Amino acid sequence: MLNPPEASPAGRTVVTAVVIAVTLILQVSVANRLPLPGGVQPDLVLLAVVALALVSGSMTGMVTGFLAGLAADIIPPADHTLGRYALVYCLIGYLCGAASAEMDRQSAVPFFAVAAGALAGTVLYAGTGMILGDPRAEWATVSSMVPLQVLYDVIASPFVVWAVLRATRRYERGERTRDRFAVPAARYRAMSGRGGNL
Repeated sequence: MLNPPEASPAGRTVVTAVVIAVTLILQVSVANRLPLPGGVQPDLVLLAVVALALVSGSMTGMVTGFLAGLAADIIPPADHTLGRYALVYCLIGYLCGAASAEMDRQSAVPFFAVAAGALAGTVLYAGTGMILGDPRAEWATVSSMVPLQVLYDVIASPFVVWAVLRATRRYERGERTRDRFAVPAARYRAMSGRGGNL
């Protein structure tokens, strides 16, 4: 078959679910076990939610963020109030998805957006911890951990963004191909109509 099959919404949903599942597994089995200075690890799930929101838009980012956050809330070792990650990832997914229309995916802008999303997600998570009375979310602890968390997220972001863009490339290519051929076909019809009138 010369032409690739058309991308379906169900296929996009399956790819998104697989990306989040793989990221959760990597977070629990690899990232959480890294002996990094400061006792902080990169948040691969947050980075995946931001990247998926930049690719798919605000609604997908919001739903993906909520479901990924809920999974992160219940997967061991869950030692915080249920729903904190769901709330934070949902908000970050929506905001990054809403900002995705203004970004060029071929430039370095998505990496800056991922860094901003990581910073906002870390600050929101710490803020909700302070509101809920989490003893680990004291100002002295948060102020020393947030810069390290953002640094590790920024270092990990090119790998996560590259993997998400690679996983979703088939659907992006299908949309670009349809958009690219829509205009020439209309021009061709207009030109053939003018030729018939002569």
